[in-house]
Amino acid sequence: MSISKRDFLALGAAAGASMALPTWAQGKPLFDTLNMFVPAAPGGGWDGTARAIERAAKAAGLVGNMQFENVGGAGGMVGLPRYVNQRKGQGNSLMVGGSVMVGAGIANKSPITMRNVTPIARLTEEAGVIAIPTNGKIKTWKDLEAAIKANPKAVSVAGGSAGGTDHILLGMIIKALGRNPREAAYVAFAGGGPANAAILGGQVTAGISGYSEFEEQIKAGRMIALAVSGNRRIPGVNVPTLTELGVNVTAANWRGVFAAPGISQAQRDKLIDFITKVNASEAWKKELETRKWTDVFMTERPFEREIEANIKATEVIMKDLGLA
Repeated sequence: MSISKRDFLALGAAAGASMALPTWAQGKPLFDTLNMFVPAAPGGGWDGTARAIERAAKAAGLVGNMQFENVGGAGGMVGLPRYVNQRKGQGNSLMVGGSVMVGAGIANKSPITMRNVTPIARLTEEAGVIAIPTNGKIKTWKDLEAAIKANPKAVSVAGGSAGGTDHILLGMIIKALGRNPREAAYVAFAGGGPANAAILGGQVTAGISGYSEFEEQIKAGRMIALAVSGNRRIPGVNVPTLTELGVNVTAANWRGVFAAPGISQAQRDKLIDFITKVNASEAWKKELETRKWTDVFMTERPFEREIEANIKATEVIMKDLGLA
């Protein structure tokens, strides 16, 4: 028999309590291998969430290996059918998704939506940030506001897929500034990486995304954060909220994990146990702090009810945008 150094130390610590207790088994991860499906291109918020889960899970000894698959496009609506059809009944598989998929499903009139997967847990919430390239013509929020009021169609804004959280936030801002949301000049991208490139390359006037996706460019001085969309400022980030700037708009982007359809209750319980332990780990708390994500952990049935409420509210907003 051979045991790891970690298991040897655990065995030694427990020896006085019960020599017969196989304490090395206590160190066994919940999953030897867990498949993580990301219905977006690498470099965006969902991909970042999936990688953060991997780091926290490995640090907590909850998983041996995690395998990733990225399939981007249409706010998750390209990858979602693939996940539903190929992973049905597989209890060792998770998909990262979020509020973007709600709007994308409505906008694309997709026959497969969040209702076709198994909700496991809502994890985080992140306020959106409106940012501009440092070398662009727009320099301040007042500049951007004036340009939108004059002609929204002339103000191109990069973000995630059409009908997603970023698109909806732009529509809400335009409406609050007295213009028609259908005039939005929204440029959709499959992930945070391509959106960053478009903003820095001057292909668009501004960009909207979760703060963590623009943070590196903002800190490097290549982008300027003009406003955030949360109810309050992001801790440690000296950027005003839209409401502080006189725009009556608040919005946040939530992210969570989903299992494949057709899994058993026992399989679902094991995945909930896994993600609950990830959420409670010190490594995950560090991820939240580093990425400035808000912890909004919620599992199973309450999460299902939240999704249904989110779908209904999003349908109303998207009618304003002419997308539903």
